[in-house]
Parts: sequence; C-alpha cells; structure tokens
Amino acid sequence: MQDWKSYQEANQERFLNELLDLLRIPSISADSKYSGDVKKCAEQVKLRLQEAGADHVEVCATAGHPIVYGEKLIDSKLPTVLVYGHYDVQPADPIDLWHSPPFEPVIKDGKIYARGSADDKGQFYMHVKAFETMMATNTLCCNIKFMIEGEEEVGSVNLGKFLEDNKEKLKADVVLVSDTSMISMENPSLEAGLRGLAYMEVEVVGPNKDLHSGVYGGAVANPATILAKLIASLHDENNHITIPGFYDEVLELSAEERAAMAKTPFDLEEYKRELGINDVWGEAGYSTIERTGIRPTLEVNGIWSGYTGEGAKTVLPSKANAKISMRLVPNQKSKVIAQLFQKHFESIAPKSVVVKVTEHHGGEPVVTPTDSKAYKAAHQAIETTFGKAPIPTRGGGSIPIIALFERVLGLKTVLMGFGLDTDALHSPNEHYHLKNYYKGIETIPYFYKYFAQ
Repeated sequence: MQDWKSYQEANQERFLNELLDLLRIPSISADSKYSGDVKKCAEQVKLRLQEAGADHVEVCATAGHPIVYGEKLIDSKLPTVLVYGHYDVQPADPIDLWHSPPFEPVIKDGKIYARGSADDKGQFYMHVKAFETMMATNTLCCNIKFMIEGEEEVGSVNLGKFLEDNKEKLKADVVLVSDTSMISMENPSLEAGLRGLAYMEVEVVGPNKDLHSGVYGGAVANPATILAKLIASLHDENNHITIPGFYDEVLELSAEERAAMAKTPFDLEEYKRELGINDVWGEAGYSTIERTGIRPTLEVNGIWSGYTGEGAKTVLPSKANAKISMRLVPNQKSKVIAQLFQKHFESIAPKSVVVKVTEHHGGEPVVTPTDSKAYKAAHQAIETTFGKAPIPTRGGGSIPIIALFERVLGLKTVLMGFGLDTDALHSPNEHYHLKNYYKGIETIPYFYKYFAQ
C-alpha cells in the first residue's frame, strides 16, 4: 500500500498544522467558562471530518457538551468500525509550571507541547488523517463511523444516554480507540485492559468559621490536621489500602500471568530518572509494572485548607477538602467501592468534626480479548509498520466508557494507542512526539486492511 505512505508524506506538514489548530482551542470541559471553546472545537472536528471525506457529519447536542458524529458507509456487506475519541482536555493548571503557554503549541525536540496533544487530540486526529488517506487513495475497505465526544475528562456523563438513544446509528463490529500508550517506539505494545475508577471528594468541617490559631489552637479540632490523619490511615505500613472489603472482589493473576508481565521491557533506573525521584513507592510484594496495571490504588488528587496566600496568617481553618481517586481492577465495581469508601471514611472521623463524602464519577475495569479478529488486526497492523510484534499490556489509566460500549452497544473495544507514559498527561508540559503522531497515521489504515480480511 505504497500509495498510503506517499500520500501521507506529501501531506505531512498540513496534517501537523491542522492538529496545531485544534490544540489552540482551550476545550476544557470541566470549567464552564470554556463552554464556548468546547463548542468551537466540536465544530472544528466536524469540519475536518467533512474535509476528510465523511458523507454525514453532525454536532449532536447533549445535556452537557456536544458529541461529533460522522460516517462513511461504503457497503453494508463490509465490517463497520466505530472510532471513539474525545476533543475535550484537562485544565492546564498549574499554569506557572508550563515551559510555554498550554494552548499555544510549541514544537521542541521532536515533540508537540500543548494541553491535549497526547490526550486525546493528537491521538484521535490520527484516525481522521488515516481516514482521509484511505479516501484519497480509494482504499477504504470498511465502513467507518466516528464518535468524538467533549466530556471524557469529566466522566462522559452524557455519553450513556447518547448511546442508548442512538443504538441503530452506532451499530458496528468493533470500537477502535487511541487514548492509551505504548511501552516505547522501540518496544511497541497493545493494551489488553484498563483499570476502572471511583472518584470521590471529601470535606472535613470543624468550627463555623476560621479561628485564631493562638486563641483556639489546641482546644478545637483542626480540620486540616484531621483530614491529613484520615488520609494517612487509608494505607497501612505495606501501602495496602485499609478500607474493609476493598480487595474482596479483586481478580488475582496467576503466577504464570505475573511471570509473563515480568518479561515486559522496563528500566527501573530510567523510570526514576525520568520522574526525578529517588525511589519508587507502592504496595509491598508487587513490581512497579504490576502496581500500575493489575493492582488497585488510592491516590489524593488535590488537597486544600486554610490560608495558602503569600506570607503568614495564623488561622485554624474551619474546613479542609480533598479529591481522591481509586483505580480499580477486575472484578471490582465502582459503585461498590465508592460506597465502601464513604462508609469507612465517615466511620473513622472523630466526633470533633463533621465529614461529607461526595462521589463524582466512576467507571468499570475492562479486559480486551486478545484472540478476537479485531485485536489480531491491530496486532498485525503494528507489526507491519514497526517491524516487530506488539507486547500485550494492561493500562493503568481508565476510560470509563469502554465498559459502557460493551453493555449498551454489545461491542468490544481495541485499545490501539500511540502515546507514551512519559507524555505528561494531565500535567504541565503535556507533549506528543511527532514520530508517534505520524506512525499512528501510517499504522491505522493497516488495521482496516487486516480487519476486512
């Protein structure tokens, strides 16, 4: 399929400039003041799908941010692939830690630095350009549907209803997603599973107002201190999560499966150097790869209380807050874990404070069958362009709607991501390698070729 490569090389600069245009739009779904930019980004995605050759494209309104749907149906006898991605991005905070403005993309050292470059604008846009490549070279051999949403970073709260309301429109044979990572470009991999998620917020309230820490300190419970103690108690000395019942449904891997995981190329010293840490941390008895792929976790995502401005202000704060996420593994259920967390957190709080626990959103862990026709097509596509077979891995992140696709649409998902774990997702200086972007565009058409066979 030399026509693919020739077309892509001839249009490489345009493919990049179009992505940069998308990255300049601050489509932050979590912040209402950016709702206009989210809509603008949806319209831009619609335009690019039309230009690529989709017959029908629409921006579908939801109770929140819109979903962009597009399709090219060439023959009802051919298989249909539903491509999922998201055009919304995480907030860019803390802004002062970025080396360049998050929505003014900069190319440096072969990487695109911008919020959303890897998660997920750079990755879903590979599919648009791969689709354009197949249309321009008259080689599209499957029906293709696109569903690019604007709420993935806030839990895809309206996607479930959209799926329920559009089952006929979304009929397909498989869902194809690029919102995950590879081990490296030297060691390509294909994710065979993702962890689930239970995302909580806690508030600890003490006195009815901030107090003078000299007058009241030592006599009135300090919510910040109490919150710190409560959070610290959620792990024991082996970094095992202490919530009763938390591990009851965890599916343990066999010794053989763990031995296979241990063969995954991984340089611990390079890992530590890349992150600027002196040592790793985690649940005793498990390797770093196991801790981030097959074991559940509990992490504090944000914590705040009292005076945090410049200089000193001696207050005893009236309340303290934290956001806490738990990554889940088969066969844990997000609702069950959220309830266990709430019950435990409320039970360990002293009477001197009042605790409020709020569940934000969650999703279920998923495992992708590695013996399916679609997985094998992705495996063969990667092997074709990388020159070596991909290693099956388990991803540490979560895409809550993957389980939803199976439950509502009855479809399995192939997770064919081209990002890297070092891309600084959700962090300052998020970036995506140009090499990965172009390699994705090169590889994706082969998936269609092999899936059609």
